[in-house]
Amino acid sequence: MTAAYTLYAKPGFAATTIERLCSEARISNRAFYECFGGREELLQALHERCVEESLAVVAKALQEAPNTLDGRIKAGIRAYIEFATADWRRARIMHVEVRRSGDVLTMSRQRAVDAFARIIQEASAEFPQEPHLNRRLLALGVIGALQELLIEWLLSETQPAIDELVAAAVHIFMRSLGGPATASSTRPAHTG
Repeated sequence: MTAAYTLYAKPGFAATTIERLCSEARISNRAFYECFGGREELLQALHERCVEESLAVVAKALQEAPNTLDGRIKAGIRAYIEFATADWRRARIMHVEVRRSGDVLTMSRQRAVDAFARIIQEASAEFPQEPHLNRRLLALGVIGALQELLIEWLLSETQPAIDELVAAAVHIFMRSLGGPATASSTRPAHTG
């Protein structure tokens, strides 16, 4: 799994053969197949491990956050982004390579999205919202935004700062609730 963690991140899932995995891990092909049914099953195991770890980090941050919507949003988003970006391989596997694997990991990816949507819904459940907003759809939109922000961080030549990613994600989430995104959003518009 350690070899796959590195190789699936770079050169990537599609470019990593079982032979290369086994060579890097210093095991035989037979030993590999005793553990996994194929490359896809190994990617799924890695992805699920990353998701479980990130859900635990976010849940802990939410428990320790101030009991305000703003406090929870900021704590949860920061915890997720900092955890994902602490190791670029993790971010790459969770946000790029799983998508590139095609239909193979669609169900695993969907379970992860559902788990994150539930945690977002639960964290914001007791706070008011625009009456016409569906909390699940809002959670899915925030998840999509976070994924795209992290893909930008991974693939851009000039990586945005983590604080910029957090600020953008918090802004998107707060605006989607119909409230002010940040203190700076309440500044009067520049005239003249």
